[in-house]
Amino acid sequence: MQKFTQKIVQLMKDEKLFESQGGPIILSQIENEYEPESKAFGASGYAYMTWAAKMAVGMGTGVPWVMCKEQDAPDPVINTCNGFYCDYFSPNRVYKPTLWTEAWTGWFTEFGGPVYQRPVEDLAFAVAGFIQKGGSFVNYYMYHGGTNFGRTAGGPFITTSYDYDAPIDEYGLIRQPKYGHLKELHKAVKLCEPALLNADPTVTSLGSYGQAHVFSFKSGVCAAFLSNYNTKSAATVTFNNMNFHLPPWSISILPDCKNVVFNTARVGVQTSQTQLLHTNSELRSWEMFNEDISSVAGDTTITVIGLLDQLNITRDSSDYLWYTTSINISPSESFLHGGQHPSLTVQSAGDAIHVFINDQLSGSAYGTREYRRFTFTGNVNLHAGLNKISLLSIAVGLANNGPHFEMRSTGVLGPVVLHGLDQGKRDLSWQKWSYKVGLKGEDMNLGALHSISEVDWMKGSLVAHKQQPLTWYKASFDAPKGDDPLALDMGSMGKGQVWINGQSIGRYWTTYATGNCSECAYSGTYRPKKCQFGCQHPTQQWYHVPRSFLKSSNNLLVVFEEIGGDVSRIGLVKKSVTSVCAEVSESHPHFRNWQTESHGQLEEQNKPEISLHCTEGHSISAIKFSSFGTPSGSCGTFQHGDCHAPNSNAVLEKECIGKQKCSVTISNTNFGKDPCPSKLKKLSVEAVCAPI
Repeated sequence: MQKFTQKIVQLMKDEKLFESQGGPIILSQIENEYEPESKAFGASGYAYMTWAAKMAVGMGTGVPWVMCKEQDAPDPVINTCNGFYCDYFSPNRVYKPTLWTEAWTGWFTEFGGPVYQRPVEDLAFAVAGFIQKGGSFVNYYMYHGGTNFGRTAGGPFITTSYDYDAPIDEYGLIRQPKYGHLKELHKAVKLCEPALLNADPTVTSLGSYGQAHVFSFKSGVCAAFLSNYNTKSAATVTFNNMNFHLPPWSISILPDCKNVVFNTARVGVQTSQTQLLHTNSELRSWEMFNEDISSVAGDTTITVIGLLDQLNITRDSSDYLWYTTSINISPSESFLHGGQHPSLTVQSAGDAIHVFINDQLSGSAYGTREYRRFTFTGNVNLHAGLNKISLLSIAVGLANNGPHFEMRSTGVLGPVVLHGLDQGKRDLSWQKWSYKVGLKGEDMNLGALHSISEVDWMKGSLVAHKQQPLTWYKASFDAPKGDDPLALDMGSMGKGQVWINGQSIGRYWTTYATGNCSECAYSGTYRPKKCQFGCQHPTQQWYHVPRSFLKSSNNLLVVFEEIGGDVSRIGLVKKSVTSVCAEVSESHPHFRNWQTESHGQLEEQNKPEISLHCTEGHSISAIKFSSFGTPSGSCGTFQHGDCHAPNSNAVLEKECIGKQKCSVTISNTNFGKDPCPSKLKKLSVEAVCAPI
């Protein structure tokens, strides 16, 4: 641990990256959410934690060290908060700053589960709530989603995608409105900086569910945060002899204690809608190579009595481990003469298993992240004489959380029992078992560029082989033109791994998501199960392909399929922002209404505006919907209300068509005659983005 820490710190020092050297790093963290593990280990856990803290401080970085989720972090290390909310948190000493090192913007995805999203209204509410309580620092986890390339995804069962519903998605695209709404929140907080840095909050009640946190300084500097914790009802509150409307579960920010520049629940930035579109890049010259299951027993690594833990044998050199044994069936067995076939049960400690009887796939079974242990049960086709039973056990990532990894089990640990024989059941667990680590294709390193020519690849009908298990496929393709991020559509496949030009794209598995995808409301305490999406669809169908992995032409794609699939339907797609929407009311508060002068005073500007922005290389080609008045619905489902300015489309087309970005002020002047003078109006727009 000390050698690793020294190595990393020295790398930073060599590049002069710490703030004490004039660099950008202002904090260092040692360990990560160790407190639950520390408690599990008792006195030795506490001793390790205090040693790690002292060791880190001794590195002399010149910046503070923090420990997250470690309430008893010793001085001078600062204990910090991780979570969906940290407004409740206080450090263990009054002289330490209140730091939020992981503000969770979403949640990770697991194979077989839905995709979790966190509404930005709630995330902004959580951050504003932390700042109003005196919080000093917020770091988002994740701000930029990513990809678990290779076999790096852990959990187990965590998907290759680690998009996390982050403000910048896995592909590097801005996720709107999450990115833009947080940007406006940050600017609103920045406007409050003089008051926040010179005063502690004074808290007063604004009714049953409301509070005002006021930061006031003797020079007249003042900032206020007005909160409504009611999850269902809006509130009108009186503050400084003025009335303020607060939507449910929201906080309004007033950088001068008079005017609202931001409300966490009122989103005025655009919503971007993305699509995965097929490219003109054709996957050509498909060839295949089948794993020789019949040779597995002859290629065994070890043979012992009984069943062994998978990771103790593979040492994570492969996801795959073969367990092979045999059983002799008497010619007199009843099932051979018209009786019912026997059945096999295999109990596994995780994570997946394919059962082969006499080299033929008999069935498969899988665990889940919540329930790793599972049992395979299925009828088996045996014949008189010696029968071979081969179990291919599969790991889907290593454990990544909790204590005592060394006590956890993976693989077939039994019992393995054959039922339905004339003498009842036969326990095979303590027979002689042979073990083979990995696949033949892995031994030949088929995912790498240099080994492809060493294999006798077969050409043939892909259709005839589409349900063939344990098959390697390869094809070539040219890189699509443009800069749009790319992905492989693996929806026609089952489960396996994929490589491009020798780079592992990761594990794929098109298992369908189960969950409750019925609704998602921003108000109320967020937990991942509150906002689920993608039920009854593959948890992950598209797999990120960085353009940096590609050559302009003749790229090599290698796919290993465990179960069976149709490789002819694999496609290379591009992810594009195809439409943008925005909705802003006449009364919408946001940071554009204010600017900070050099002497620190605030100057008000008039009228909110709506802004639309396509990604680079794209422009607004059409206005799909536009209404200034009382439109209803949301992005993709906007409808005219009983009040509508007839020239709405014309105004937007004039300002926006042919441009990458445009802005329109929300005012009657722009839209001619007021369509409904007695009503509060808003402008709702949906525009199409197309390549230039």
